[in-house]
Amino acid sequence: MARLDERLARSPVRDGWIERQHFADAAAALWIEGELVHLEDLVLHDAHMDIRTPTHDLTRAHAVLRARRHIFGNKPDWALGRDGLLALTGRGGAAAEPAQNGRDGEGASSSEEGVDDGGSSAEQDAMAHEFAEIDALLARSTNVLAGIQTGPKRPIANDRPALVYDLDWDEDARLAEWQAVLRATIDLPAVLRVALLIDAWTEIEVLQHAPWLGPLLAAALLRQTGTTANHLASLSVGLRAIQRDRRRARDKSVRLLAVLETIHAAASAGLKEHDRLVLARGQLERRLRSRRTNSKLPRLIDLVLARPLVSTAMVQKELEVSRQGALDLVGALNLREITGRKRFQAWAVV
Repeated sequence: MARLDERLARSPVRDGWIERQHFADAAAALWIEGELVHLEDLVLHDAHMDIRTPTHDLTRAHAVLRARRHIFGNKPDWALGRDGLLALTGRGGAAAEPAQNGRDGEGASSSEEGVDDGGSSAEQDAMAHEFAEIDALLARSTNVLAGIQTGPKRPIANDRPALVYDLDWDEDARLAEWQAVLRATIDLPAVLRVALLIDAWTEIEVLQHAPWLGPLLAAALLRQTGTTANHLASLSVGLRAIQRDRRRARDKSVRLLAVLETIHAAASAGLKEHDRLVLARGQLERRLRSRRTNSKLPRLIDLVLARPLVSTAMVQKELEVSRQGALDLVGALNLREITGRKRFQAWAVV
């Protein structure tokens, strides 16, 4: 894993490799849960160019993809910090409790003084309550725009439908238990901490509908400790290579060894993919000889290296060219067409 990170630090295909790993890890995370998400569908869904109605599994895979980008786009210590955990576990957007304000006081004083405006006391109370909610909403909006943290958060479980969530499942207590493991292992080597944290996340079953978040937080720990300073490890890709009976074994030692092999498998797969992209880039750049300096082929090379596939519409959007221009650019690079169709075509690096 350290060798992969060092190679990426000076690699010309680093950005494209990272984007491809985001897609691959998101698809692998759903595969581990027993759901098959095609990588091609995920790429098109991310580009808002679906060729069919997105499935529930596809939207979940896209949630994993967004979470990976969010983690990698922030500071290395963000994901395991308070703000990061609140955001990643879905607790960062809870609204504040409505605060007392001037309009409540105005309504109360009117009632106390006996002013009759033609409405009943119940109607006045309802109007005062509505004004209070409007003021609270304006105050929260102002705080958000100013980047200010709001006050106490309401419990998330109260807003969750019982049909989808088990309300007896105390996610906050389970998350606190997992964080206790995080603190207790602070003096251990980073790789061993990752193994213990992934195992604890699986055993505690922290989140009902986001078991995929555990490997992402473990990968964030590797990045925070500097083991993978230049990328976010694709641990779900490594988990996919490990047999389920080893990942779910009763013996904890077997499970920990399986996680260690997961890290090795993820690094090995990453090295192979990196070498393949470097070779592909060298072959594609040969076609840039005797091209104009303002040619859009270099941008197309970066695009196809950063996506497992590209469609005509994606090339049009990214390079701002016509459909025929996109087809001409693709033909100039001699990319491999992978659909075998005429109506909808997509290309990938050979």
